[in-house]
Amino acid sequence: MHFQLPPHSEIKMVRCIAGQVLDVIVDLRKDSPTFLQWNSVELSAENRNMLYIPEGFAHGFQTLTDNCELLYHHTALYKPGAEGGLRFNDPRLGINWPITPTVISERDHNHTLVDNFFEGIKI
Repeated sequence: MHFQLPPHSEIKMVRCIAGQVLDVIVDLRKDSPTFLQWNSVELSAENRNMLYIPEGFAHGFQTLTDNCELLYHHTALYKPGAEGGLRFNDPRLGINWPITPTVISERDHNHTLVDNFFEGIKI
């Protein structure tokens, strides 16, 4: 689950143009009533849906078919050093992935778990 920290926060719009994915977002906004809650939507070439991801949300996806292609639109350039991440299997988030993840990058596998000191992002 990836995000950019202020002042390099970004809005993303994501669309699946080949295959099918489950796209997941997590609200990281410090003062939000939905803080640390997640939502998911299926994106596919067939349903042609697009997901709008506001600033202050973490984002990740799981491929549901082979040969997936995603199209991203960002409102800001990627800024190394301003990136953050949460573990896809963090028990505090409780994300319900439909398929047991089997291929996970070392970077994603090593993100920290959310603890009681995690304050979120101030937008």
